[in-house]
Amino acid sequence: MKSKRQQTFAKLARERRVKEKRELKAEKKAAALAERARLAEDGPDMPEASDMPEASAEKNHLTAG
Repeated sequence: MKSKRQQTFAKLARERRVKEKRELKAEKKAAALAERARLAEDGPDMPEASDMPEASAEKNHLTAG
């Protein structure tokens, strides 16, 4: 009877990386789904334009020059 070939460490490492990547992707999808559900429940909470750093930086740039 022939013995089964043993997997190389490289293949095991590759499979482990793929599994971890899939788990991470599933976690991200679950977090995004939860965030969308929260936003749908609460409604979009957009900050005022003056509260955004980009808007104030542009305003300062326009008034300074």
